[in-house]
Amino acid sequence: MDAWAACEVPQLPGRGSPLRLYDTSRRAVTATAPGAVAGMYVCGITPYDATHLGHAATYLAFDLVQRVWRDAGHAVRYVQNVTDVDDPLLERAARTGEDWTDLAARETDLFRSDMTALRVLPPDEYVGAVESVPELVPAISALLESGAAYRLDDDVYFDVAATGHFGYESGYDRATMLDLFAERGGDPQRPGKRDPLDSLLWRAERPGEPSWPTSLGRGRPGWHIECSVIALNRLGMGFDVQGGGSDLVFPHHEHSAAHAEALTGAHPFARHYVHAGMIGLDGEKMSKSRGNLVLVSKLRAAGVEPMAIRLALLDGHYRADREWTGGRLPAAEERLARWRSAADRPAGPPAEPLLAALRDRLADDLDSTAAMAAVDNWAAGAGDHAGAPAIVADAVDALLGVALR
Repeated sequence: MDAWAACEVPQLPGRGSPLRLYDTSRRAVTATAPGAVAGMYVCGITPYDATHLGHAATYLAFDLVQRVWRDAGHAVRYVQNVTDVDDPLLERAARTGEDWTDLAARETDLFRSDMTALRVLPPDEYVGAVESVPELVPAISALLESGAAYRLDDDVYFDVAATGHFGYESGYDRATMLDLFAERGGDPQRPGKRDPLDSLLWRAERPGEPSWPTSLGRGRPGWHIECSVIALNRLGMGFDVQGGGSDLVFPHHEHSAAHAEALTGAHPFARHYVHAGMIGLDGEKMSKSRGNLVLVSKLRAAGVEPMAIRLALLDGHYRADREWTGGRLPAAEERLARWRSAADRPAGPPAEPLLAALRDRLADDLDSTAAMAAVDNWAAGAGDHAGAPAIVADAVDALLGVALR
């Protein structure tokens, strides 16, 4: 599956600082220490509706990770999936009478266009669940053979006792896990499971549902194994960052890590588990199921500058849950106008202190709010350093992803 086109990223003088990120599994901000190539896997969309601002905020957070790593001298190998067959997609298609493959293709195209407009750097590999079925089946078979998985009727389930590490990523107690598992697509009440928390690896064919003929029988893969195998086969075990929204901590990321660890016998799946906060509207998390969406595509269609959308979403720490209020966009539009006006000046305050501040703030767990405040201060100043505005425009572009020219 094709991703979207990459925007050009200016090269900055010098080198950025090592990146520190909050690791969910450690419950602390820790230093990332990639080698020459940093590996990152971020869970992608289930394409049954357009990109809302909660999606966009998550992908902007990991776009900053890419930009800070690259500025620090690392190449980045970035992988993202598309869950282009799953229950929510099939349910939406059934409600609207649309073929599920047409729905998935249309919404994936819209997502690509939104990411392009927001200047999000694309993944190196963009992999759909449908195209990954041939690599998922051998992995599920291997889990069955090792005893880490078992059959229940014609379905296949993962045994959460298989690794001895289950629960380390989220740190949740069992009651919380059971509640979240039921809320987020699990089936803790199904009779016959070894443990209510065991997750579905392979769903045998049901009437009216898509399925593929495989050595496991006709069926389709579960959600969590999709990310385990796509990441393993492209990044290997122990890559640098597995990322996504905070609603993926459990069950999705906990289970996908457990699947990979059971397949390889190694631990941990990723060196850092990093999660972005939720965007709320009217006091509730913005989500497709609630229908309280502010869509990037609709803002764009209404003539909103994508860089203002980007600034509005970066104006808040990536880990913080935050509200999308009526004043966010006008404030971002005004800020963008001030920055562009300052970048158009023939001279300004020296650029070097701002470049250092941007690097330091973003390397400290992606503190975009402090980084943007530093640009505000520079734009408000006066100076006679010729060429400084051009350097600042390059820095804002390379590190914050905001085009000022």
